[in-house]
Amino acid sequence: MKIDLNNKGVILIVDDTPTNLEMLFDFLGDSGFTVLVAEDGESALARAEYAPPDLILLDVLMPEMDGFETCRRLKANERTKDIPIIFMTALAETVDKVKGLNLGAVDYITKPLQHQEVLARIELHLKLRNMAKTLQEQNLRLETEISERKQAEQKIREQAALLDVTTDAILVQDLDNQICFWNQGAEHLYGWKATEIISKNVNQLLYRPETLSQLQKIHKSFAESGSWQGELHQITKEGKAIIVASRWTLMRDKDGKPKSILTVNTDITEKKQLESQFLRAQRLESVGTLAGGIAHDLNNILTPILTAAQLLQLKLPNTDERSQQMFKTIESNAKRGAALVKQVLHFTRGVEGKRTIVQVNHLFSEIKQIVQETFPKSIEVSANIKPDLWAVIGDATNLHQVLMNLVVNARDAMPNGGTLSICAENMFIDEQYARMNLDARVGHYIVITIADTGVGMPAEILDRIFEPFFTTKEVGKGTGLGLSTVTGIIKSHGGFVNVHSKVGKGTEFKVFLPAVEATVTPLVEDLELLKGNGELVLVVDDEAKILETTKISLETYNYRVITARDGIEAIALYAQHQDEISAVLMDMMMPSMDGATTIRTLQKINSLVKIIAVSGLAANDKLSGVNAVKAFISKPYTTKELLQTLHSILCQESISVESTQKWNHATRR
Repeated sequence: MKIDLNNKGVILIVDDTPTNLEMLFDFLGDSGFTVLVAEDGESALARAEYAPPDLILLDVLMPEMDGFETCRRLKANERTKDIPIIFMTALAETVDKVKGLNLGAVDYITKPLQHQEVLARIELHLKLRNMAKTLQEQNLRLETEISERKQAEQKIREQAALLDVTTDAILVQDLDNQICFWNQGAEHLYGWKATEIISKNVNQLLYRPETLSQLQKIHKSFAESGSWQGELHQITKEGKAIIVASRWTLMRDKDGKPKSILTVNTDITEKKQLESQFLRAQRLESVGTLAGGIAHDLNNILTPILTAAQLLQLKLPNTDERSQQMFKTIESNAKRGAALVKQVLHFTRGVEGKRTIVQVNHLFSEIKQIVQETFPKSIEVSANIKPDLWAVIGDATNLHQVLMNLVVNARDAMPNGGTLSICAENMFIDEQYARMNLDARVGHYIVITIADTGVGMPAEILDRIFEPFFTTKEVGKGTGLGLSTVTGIIKSHGGFVNVHSKVGKGTEFKVFLPAVEATVTPLVEDLELLKGNGELVLVVDDEAKILETTKISLETYNYRVITARDGIEAIALYAQHQDEISAVLMDMMMPSMDGATTIRTLQKINSLVKIIAVSGLAANDKLSGVNAVKAFISKPYTTKELLQTLHSILCQESISVESTQKWNHATRR
């Protein structure tokens, strides 16, 4: 194709979809551009290096070499590194956008493409590139043509005014740090008008005193090389902290002597916040996976210990008092271990309790009473709970634990006294706020704020407080599971937690929970412990000690028991005794054949089979929609929990049979 050098520019389109290529080719050609096409990354690299275009439209999703890799290789090539790249993608994930921009792309266009938007963005970035080239050329001319400093500064203002169309902050400062030029992008970013800031010292206006030592090192490096780029922490007119990607260029006069510094700053505050949240989420996920595996194994160990301790007290009632005390010690410590493991599971999986509509106002009443009765008098409590607070769907016990963990942490942060503030209010999260937080969604929330005036935390501690087993408390005064439990519970409720802290000033936790409009009080059940009537129960577990202790417990309370060590053996036994078996106690995590697969097979044998699912982890998503599973028990379980659950399931069956008999009798009459 013959290229018309007088046209608006040369555009290279890279897309593996012929229809997309044809559509863009025709549209951009009709708009006055010379258009080149490539159907894969390799072809794009070859074409761009042979005859570099003015701009590249690059599809993200392509076979063999995707758009991200193609972009990386283009930016690594000396001949093609300065070509503006605009990504085209059907994806709209923030993480993908951040990745593309980090690789050097200048913009992102989401499919389906709008022709006028594509044209506007192409023309904008071509204009910016041409302006940058023009600015460099004109600065070179100024060095040879203008002798007086005032004329040089005026020319810089005239040329830099062309860049007011960009959102970047562009400023020029002399060698004494006095501001000579300030564009509209700088006005928008920092809040200072050009008329307010010209001739002012840039270091005094844009930097906190503690960052000036970093600036001195940058100036030293800049003086040696004549250029510098990196990240800077700055402040706006209102005192808001921001982070910018800054590029400095040393300007010289016609004699080659340093004259001024041209600076271009891009606001990357939101980008850095998203990166920080993403990295923290990755770290917590990896730690949580490890902790979840350990918790599962510990529950399998604690289950037979707890059951055996209870059985020994029952079987040996006449032993001496010292032995009985030892049995109780074993039982209480096994329960403590189980509670600790449950905290780990709250963090890793979000252990599910009974979900009801919860009025959080009631929880605050209990928390406030506990605080006033047990906290030191040196701590003043300030509460501001809105009377029209929305309700949430959740587990009242778990939410109570969240509030207790946070107020206790606040108490510990104020050893010499202070103010504990508790606030709760309604809030609607819009799209703008949701973009700033990876865990937020658009919708109605209640926001619980718990703040203290205590010692506060430095940034390196604040970044790790939600990790399990991380604690700053002395040995024996904390497990490091409180805040990891908080975030696990809140995430399981569809919410998220934000925290702000300053050393010596205090800490503020904000808990966000999705809200509903309802006023229903949760029901509390008090089940009665009863013995069996000789019913046959099939117990399935790959842990021999759990099979043994569970069998003894059930037989002690007048049940008959048969056991299976895996899913295959369970299926064989059930097929042999299905007419006698009243219920199946099924471990969900077993080798060879897991609990979910075994349950589906048992349902094929008998669609009315009654299953009590058991696991050392949270209730499995695989259980949803399985009618055979009538209840779920977490390991380690007490004898009381086991018997109450079993009795409840068998009572339902008894009532169902009795109702059927009455119906049959009535129809015969």
